[in-house]
Amino acid sequence: MTNLSPRQLKWIVTGLMLGLLLGSLDQTIVSTAMPHVIAELHGFEMYSWVFTIYMLTSTTAVPIFGKLADLFGRRLVYLIGMGLFLIGSALCGLSQDMTQLIIFRAIQGIGAGALMPIAMTIIGDIFPPDRRGKMQGVFGAVFGLSSVIGPAVGGFIVDHIAWQWIFYINLPFGIFAAIILAFALKESKSTEKKSIDWGGAATLTGAIVAFLLAIEMGGSGPSEGGMKHFAWNSPQILGLFGASLLLILIFIWIESKVKEPIIPLQLFKLRAISVSSIVGFMMGMGMFGAITYIPLYSQAVIGTSASNSGYILTPLMLSLILSSIIGGVLIKKLSYRAIVMTSMAIMTIGYFFMSQMDVNTSSLELILYMIIVGIGMGALMPVLTIAAQSAVGHDLRGVATSTTQFTRAIGGTVGVAIMGVIMTNNMTSGIKDIGKNFQDIPADKLEQLANPQALLQPEVKAQIPEKLLQALQGILSDAITSVFVIGIIVVLIGLVSAVFFGKLRMPKTEKGEDAFKAEPDLI
Repeated sequence: MTNLSPRQLKWIVTGLMLGLLLGSLDQTIVSTAMPHVIAELHGFEMYSWVFTIYMLTSTTAVPIFGKLADLFGRRLVYLIGMGLFLIGSALCGLSQDMTQLIIFRAIQGIGAGALMPIAMTIIGDIFPPDRRGKMQGVFGAVFGLSSVIGPAVGGFIVDHIAWQWIFYINLPFGIFAAIILAFALKESKSTEKKSIDWGGAATLTGAIVAFLLAIEMGGSGPSEGGMKHFAWNSPQILGLFGASLLLILIFIWIESKVKEPIIPLQLFKLRAISVSSIVGFMMGMGMFGAITYIPLYSQAVIGTSASNSGYILTPLMLSLILSSIIGGVLIKKLSYRAIVMTSMAIMTIGYFFMSQMDVNTSSLELILYMIIVGIGMGALMPVLTIAAQSAVGHDLRGVATSTTQFTRAIGGTVGVAIMGVIMTNNMTSGIKDIGKNFQDIPADKLEQLANPQALLQPEVKAQIPEKLLQALQGILSDAITSVFVIGIIVVLIGLVSAVFFGKLRMPKTEKGEDAFKAEPDLI
């Protein structure tokens, strides 16, 4: 990266933050607006695919874009990703039915897969090590900020304009961000011929898609949102897991042979990257588990109104933002191990408190527990990114950054699935016993009311007898807090894994391109 003036740096950071905000904001805005979208386009049975397809394509695209950025330059690949994101956004707004919306969301997701990892990579390129921590912390805060303002922005758009503008709003800001980076970000051009690892890209894509589909579709129960569910031991789910494993093995074989692998296997010989990937995976499981199940607990057990459900996570996200900024500053003074272990310990305390919640837990207590978890989460985000970036030179910084973000995303998906299975099993066993205590209620009526889903529907909840309501809330409370027990275990594994960072800390100077040879003590 050529030397940049302070003015260029300001413009580049502005453009990157705007693009990152768009990519991370999109999910929360869309989730708020989906009831309005379904009302107009119909297709309620397909609603979950609007989110699932975006997750599939964006997660799959992350490591591929990371490698392409190393091969062909950050600016070109970032602008291609932004272009795909904006094209997908425009087409989503023009959708005439749910099928079109799902297809166009796939395009949007592919583009989004470039925005965050390459933005973080560019920050690693344009700032020296002693300033990276602060900037990565600020960018991590932008990610958290999107979760806070998303529901409000989405609600305002659908109430005062039209749902199409949840997608159209991306266009002016995205174009502005792209123009800024096109002119402000200068890169030296290489005349060396580049080779693309098409086989690696194809097998990695297939493996990720098969794995994520198995996670999303696994678990017995009624099919909802157009997504059919199968038992975990069914041929369909076992087949998807088997296909994913086979493709991963083929991918590893290809990566060991090609000149420019999508994910160089030798990266994992570097302790900073291997440990960051493991900790990131565990952090993803804990983070997305909290984000998924705290709102359910708040709305169904505590009784938060549906109109305020979009703001339930605000305390967690605000503490995450503050902690992310602080973590970015502390990384200049402390080792990776010190920050990560402290953060994981704080998360463990927060999860412990949440695992002790019951039907008598107040909103104020839940807010306090969320703040504790958020403080632990926030500092991890910049530290893991910087640890991976600092372990390699410029030529591998893109794939190193995307690898840590990819493992975090996969961890989140796996965590939510595992926690969902545990919650469902505990809930089912509790519901089976409820009939013994309420024999005075007709069986068909009991079956209708003794359903945790009724706790999320005020009109149905009002019909439930007081004692039965308390019993249901108790069952759901116990089921959800069992999820937080899993969170404790996951975070503790991450804490122990952080020990293996050793004495590594952010270097004061850049790594050379021969990082693998220069640091044999890391292998």
